[in-house]
Amino acid sequence: MKKIILMAFLVGITFSCEDFEGWNIDDKNPSEVPASYLVTSTQRDLFLRMTSTSVNYNIFKLFAQYWTETQYTDEVNYDIRGRDIGGGFFLYLYRDVLIDLQAAKSLIENDESLDSATKASQLGVITLMEVYTWHVLVDTFGDIPYSEALQGVNNLIPVYDNDEDIYSDLFTKLDGALSNLSGGANSFGSADLIYGGDADSWSKFGNSLKLRMALRIADYNSSQATTLAAQAVAAGVFGSNDDNFSFPFEATTPNTNPIWTSLVQSGRDDFLVADTFVDLIVPLNDPRSSVFLADNKDPYIGAPYGVGAAYTDYTHIGDLWHEPDFEGTLLSYDEVQFLLAEAVERGLISGNAETYYNEAITASIEYWGGSSADATTYLAQATVAYATAGSSWKEKIGNQKYIALYGRGFEAWSTWRMLDYPNTFTRPAVSEEAVPRRYLYGNDDKDLNPDNYQAASTAMGGDSKSSRVFWDITGQGN
Repeated sequence: MKKIILMAFLVGITFSCEDFEGWNIDDKNPSEVPASYLVTSTQRDLFLRMTSTSVNYNIFKLFAQYWTETQYTDEVNYDIRGRDIGGGFFLYLYRDVLIDLQAAKSLIENDESLDSATKASQLGVITLMEVYTWHVLVDTFGDIPYSEALQGVNNLIPVYDNDEDIYSDLFTKLDGALSNLSGGANSFGSADLIYGGDADSWSKFGNSLKLRMALRIADYNSSQATTLAAQAVAAGVFGSNDDNFSFPFEATTPNTNPIWTSLVQSGRDDFLVADTFVDLIVPLNDPRSSVFLADNKDPYIGAPYGVGAAYTDYTHIGDLWHEPDFEGTLLSYDEVQFLLAEAVERGLISGNAETYYNEAITASIEYWGGSSADATTYLAQATVAYATAGSSWKEKIGNQKYIALYGRGFEAWSTWRMLDYPNTFTRPAVSEEAVPRRYLYGNDDKDLNPDNYQAASTAMGGDSKSSRVFWDITGQGN
């Protein structure tokens, strides 16, 4: 009898061995996650890194002289080496954004259960996010690892590709993504926290990004910029504030707006609104002033840029930036309208620059809670009206675009490099350095990838803050 029971037990083991196959799988830390999870996570990481004001990797708001520091003033004096700011920014975009997007793309391409239309739409969304991220990296550093990047242990010393060549390839990838989205299939549904998987919305974003990148190269290659701008407009760019490329941060950690983390959760008083911004906006009677600036001082008093200041003595950052669920925006309708005005002035497209300019300002005022009547009153001032606001179109568009982009340091800094406005940026008294034209490469690059680092540095004219990316050829600096 015992033999019979033992044999039955052994037979049971034999036929149930397959049940043990999952015993070593950690369900809470899966070795492979769905592509949709990676897309959600990557969207959060992208907006977190680009929105943040962490002095460890994102000091674009300081480059744009929107804000200044109170006690520790290394970053407003453009010390990029001390905290390895370039290395941190580079790491986060490559590791937390591009590598995850690459993994998501691989999962989608190998997913046999997806119909062709859905697969194409999903790949289109991922490619647009990749193009946006690569363009930010090029605009920040110039030459960067690209063709040999993201290979992990298979290539630890990638070459740094020429920044112009990368941009050219990005335009090709962008067109491929727009083609994939043309079928109109919903991509990731609710996992897409930006557009809910809507292909038309992503296409508008792609065309608006193409317009931005076309204007970037306008001084370098006007002919190509003309072609690209015309394509973007014809295909359809953002049509209202509802189209903005924005991320819905939440009221509870860990998904809060990172600015709230710096201004509120940290319990620190590290930042004030800089006099560069306050002195520009206050004389214009701008209806957005009460949103951008706190009312702790009447009248507003901007803190002197780059020298340190007592927190209680100067105007604080507006209340909205102290809200944990304040949305992050990386490309907006008002920005697109300014780009269209610039494109007209440059002769890239037909149209009326003043009309686009007026619409840009109106859209910005309405986005920040003002009314169309507020915008009309504001635009009626001689200091704002397109006909009288400045001596050149660069001054008119540059100053007002700078105001509209308040808090979006990367794009404000990039626009300043193109237009030279505002022309009121100051040299901080401690370092007396000009505003950098680029980030420095990471502190470890010269040791970990010496030959390719040296080649890239030489090609850029030196790994210097004054070296310029390929499209930055006309700006005179400060």
